[in-house]
Amino acid sequence: MKRNAHVIVLGNEKGGSGKSTTAVHLAIQLLHEGYRVATIDADSRQQTFTAYIRNRREWAQAHGLEVPHPIHFHLPRMREDSIALNNRMEFERFRQAVAEVESEVEVLIIDTPGFDTHLTRIAHSLADTLITPINDSLIDLDVVARVDPATGRVLELSHYTRLVQKARRERLAIDGRTIDWVLVRNRMSTLNSRNAILVQAGLEQVAERVGCRVADGIAERVIFRSLFPIGMTVFDPLDEAMLGGMPTMSHVGARQEYRQLMDALNLRLAPPATATAASGAPSSHKFADTLV
Repeated sequence: MKRNAHVIVLGNEKGGSGKSTTAVHLAIQLLHEGYRVATIDADSRQQTFTAYIRNRREWAQAHGLEVPHPIHFHLPRMREDSIALNNRMEFERFRQAVAEVESEVEVLIIDTPGFDTHLTRIAHSLADTLITPINDSLIDLDVVARVDPATGRVLELSHYTRLVQKARRERLAIDGRTIDWVLVRNRMSTLNSRNAILVQAGLEQVAERVGCRVADGIAERVIFRSLFPIGMTVFDPLDEAMLGGMPTMSHVGARQEYRQLMDALNLRLAPPATATAASGAPSSHKFADTLV
């Protein structure tokens, strides 16, 4: 029986927050658990998500690796003279991608650009779960709220928070469902600095004010910079030949952090339709750079 996919959107109007890395790791983690997963890169300019998936496919093919791949769509950037025409064309390609997989997979993960676009707003309105990674700094907190640097008190909500509030109202009006918004603290410092305390206080106030949740995310780790060129994740079997050295405790720590994040997301997914053994996880090689 066909089922509608649970839609996870990675959103933040500031670059460098870890959206794409988080999107890839959640996708691969779910694939290893046996879920059928599709992914859409809506950031036609940066294309980090697509580059990660492409690196994974090429590395796996070159080294004969049996690793799972999501069904991936990259939405090309429209370059017509009319903004309205570009928006219509982007929406049509996005609609085609969603329609093609929404009943064929259990999970659809969408990575959005670090700025406000027509497609960003549409993607947010489709989310069942919205994940907003935020680096552990007052500069990055500003994307959701402006806070008093002395007390951490929220002075006003920022543009992105208002965008999410509007998307939630639209979603509620359309199908009576709400968007579960999770603010994820990334690149957390191990030191209990005053800055970190203010960030935590600000996020907790925003969560109480707008009805979202706060979760701990992923620490700053060198391992992610070494995994990106080969397209692997901390959930893949990593050996000395693949890494150019033995896996470290950083691999183990990062894997545990992502598992804790998955628990915190509380996705409430139905049991996967496929086998859950990692070595036999489903592998889809579909990769759509353009949709026609």
